[in-house]
Amino acid sequence: MEVNKKTEDALEAPEVAESQHGRQDIDSARRVLGNEASALLALANTLDDKFIKALDVLSAVTGRVVVTGMGKSGHIGAKIAASLASTGTPAMFVHPAEASHGDLGMITKQDAIFALSNSGETSELADLVVYAKRFNIPLVGVTGKADSALARESTVALVYPIVAEACPMGLAPTTSTTMMLGLGDAIAVALLERKGFSPDDFQVFHPGGKLGHQLLKVGELMHSGKSLPLVNEQTSLAEMIMVMTEKSFGCAGVLNDDGKLLGIFTDGDLRRAFAKPDLETPAVELMTLAPKMISPMMLASEAILIMNENAITTLFVVEDEKPVGIVHLHDCLRAGVA
Repeated sequence: MEVNKKTEDALEAPEVAESQHGRQDIDSARRVLGNEASALLALANTLDDKFIKALDVLSAVTGRVVVTGMGKSGHIGAKIAASLASTGTPAMFVHPAEASHGDLGMITKQDAIFALSNSGETSELADLVVYAKRFNIPLVGVTGKADSALARESTVALVYPIVAEACPMGLAPTTSTTMMLGLGDAIAVALLERKGFSPDDFQVFHPGGKLGHQLLKVGELMHSGKSLPLVNEQTSLAEMIMVMTEKSFGCAGVLNDDGKLLGIFTDGDLRRAFAKPDLETPAVELMTLAPKMISPMMLASEAILIMNENAITTLFVVEDEKPVGIVHLHDCLRAGVA
């Protein structure tokens, strides 16, 4: 029995150890995220007029914002450059080591330099700083040290608060790079709002992928011209059935004498019409009044919302109450809008 008991304990031990490790892992992750969240809040509370001055410098650029940084700061810088470029501020990343070997030629007098360095003493940035001074190129520095060379030489220095790294040894850039990234995002969004950057502008820079699909306009998906299933008030039931069959949208729009959309005749209306079948009955007596309509400038995602809320599959697209198109739920789904 003793042997069996020891065997059972041995079998259970790995599970106990795994559970203990699991708790330690969760505690470690929560500590890291808590430290970084606290650092971002501290950073938010330190923003002052220098942040506004940095925005003034970057928004006045007629060329590009050249983002640069070494090591982990460089990785953060590449992301910041991508965020700026995708939100209406032309930007690119230049590696500081490559800059010293010819890539300085990529930076013009119309640009501004956005340099990141936690210590502010990164030697690889020296040539970039000198180049900025020589050609009077604005330099926005982002650093954790107010008395550093980068802070002193910058046109505007954004200094984030001194907060311990989340790494237990205090060595691996963690909290500091999180603050850099947060500051970069804050600048990108603030510039976006200054410029009045719209969903239309965003779609221009994101034509592919899920974001691009979500920003498609109804006018880009709608059927128009001869594809429209349209009849007038006096069109007979027999003719409407022919139009619906030919156009294959499961409905027909009913126009008044001014060409405005007065009503809609759907498959449901057709079934109700056959309760008292008379193929000569005019559309005006069978249609549903006040159909749901949408503008060609509205997002396709809004069209889906309207269709879902009203349990319908088609919407007439109108301008000045006159139909210019029709969009089907399947058109939106095929385009990747959901």
